[in-house]
Amino acid sequence: MDNRILCAILVSTSLVIAACGKKEAPAPAPAPVPAVEPAPAPVPAGVSVSSVTTGSAIGEGNKVTTATTNFMPADTMYVSVETIGGGTATLAAKWTYHKDGNVAVVKEDSMKLETYGPATNQFHVSKPDGWPAGDYQVEITLDGQPAGTKTLTVK
Repeated sequence: MDNRILCAILVSTSLVIAACGKKEAPAPAPAPVPAVEPAPAPVPAGVSVSSVTTGSAIGEGNKVTTATTNFMPADTMYVSVETIGGGTATLAAKWTYHKDGNVAVVKEDSMKLETYGPATNQFHVSKPDGWPAGDYQVEITLDGQPAGTKTLTVK
């Protein structure tokens, strides 16, 4: 037999064997990438009172600039109420005068809050003809729930 024919038979046989060999499975399709949805907006944690400060002067941003619980008869009494969180709420202040076991309401005030972060609000009371000497109190409530109390003295 001629070498060329022998070579052709060998190559043909090799190709047939290779063609009959084990076939590999096609590579699996890549897993679909899930659609990215925007994160939901954070749910407000609700409004809460973080601090209550009383003083005889108020400045920028409704913050007490001269903190005190002792007042003179001609002073205006201020209270700064700092809140945190977000949402709507009702903030209220109730000022009372205490003498010989009796309590008299001096002033009640409230405001509706719609806030989305830290905020400072203020309430105040004044008496042009002067406060009687004695003990006073300011009670702060948030949505009717106690949120802070300060005892004040007029000398």
